[in-house]
Amino acid sequence: MPKITVLPHVELAPEGAEITVPTGTTICEALLENGIAIEHACDMSCACTTCHVVVRKGLESLNESTEEEDDLLDKAWGLEMQSRLSCQTILAQEDVTVEIPRYTINHAKENH
Repeated sequence: MPKITVLPHVELAPEGAEITVPTGTTICEALLENGIAIEHACDMSCACTTCHVVVRKGLESLNESTEEEDDLLDKAWGLEMQSRLSCQTILAQEDVTVEIPRYTINHAKENH
């Protein structure tokens, strides 16, 4: 099973985290199931950018992004070449390291 290393985030994971999840799980699902309350205002339907993450290690092992995801990412705060929507990013066999950006485009936080 792949391991996700989450780099420290001041609110969501102050000390960072390491979680192991089954292959085929999205990064968003994995974070939520392990107590990291990443925003996901569209309920993981690829309609917003609040679950944006930057994949610092293991990007090549993940599923390819779709045109729809790429179009949405253009609106994400802090966009980088390794940016993905965590709700659309499916884990394969390899470990990944992700960074959750400090801000999202939302002015208010959703409480899911």
